[in-house]
Amino acid sequence: MTLRADRTPKYLGRCIVALIALMVSCGKAAETASAIPADEAMKLLWEGNARWLAGKSQHPHADAPRRAQTAEKGQHPFATIVSCSDSRVPVEMIFDAGIGDLFVVRVAGNVCGVDEIGSVEYGTDHLGTSLVIVLGHTKCGAVTAVVTKAELHGKIPRLVEPIRPAVVAAQKAHPDLHGEALVPAAIKANVWQGIQDILEGSPTIRQRAKDGKVRIVGAIYDLTEGKVEWLGTHPEQKRLLALSEESDRAKPAGAHASAKPSSAVQRKAAYDPYAGIK
Repeated sequence: MTLRADRTPKYLGRCIVALIALMVSCGKAAETASAIPADEAMKLLWEGNARWLAGKSQHPHADAPRRAQTAEKGQHPFATIVSCSDSRVPVEMIFDAGIGDLFVVRVAGNVCGVDEIGSVEYGTDHLGTSLVIVLGHTKCGAVTAVVTKAELHGKIPRLVEPIRPAVVAAQKAHPDLHGEALVPAAIKANVWQGIQDILEGSPTIRQRAKDGKVRIVGAIYDLTEGKVEWLGTHPEQKRLLALSEESDRAKPAGAHASAKPSSAVQRKAAYDPYAGIK
């Protein structure tokens, strides 16, 4: 076939565009094909925790070849986990996982503000994980501090602000419990609050959950026993998934994005980390 000189640039341009489109579509297909379904990811986590409990951890993917493989070919984790920064909650160890297996977002109190939600979005949208776990733990210091109205300093009051609604909810559900006795219920409520904050704060994750591409599950790790208690999906998941983009625009995207008063005097007067807590 003979090409006219005046048509050659257009023809080559169309070929390049078509080639790029093909490469992108193939890449997406490969990503979809390599993604582990949520059920299988849950099974891997459950089995890993069972080995940890039995003292039979296999310590997979923890050697030099695995380091080299993930450094050269990138990471392909099978789950995204939001957990507390507590040093007694070594996420990869309690699930007997290794390098590149889990995309872990660690923050005190396993709160889900803008930074954490954005990280979860990276795990689901970019890395393709189909399972998100919000992992609380027993004897959580951050939740205990809010429940007992402990004196906090520096940036910590702002950090634990997302825990406040969970404590209020726990108080309403258990009016007979106070102080330390309320902490376990507040820890559980804080896991639900984290899932709620993710679904309310991220339209992309919410849409993926609606489409069945992502499952978000709550769990609590027992520091003493080493066992993970699986809580399942949020009790109000149906309502949360029905939220619209209009509601997103009407509500601030997480506590870390809340408006800040213009002066130190205004900040002191306007902010109470324990407002609403009895």
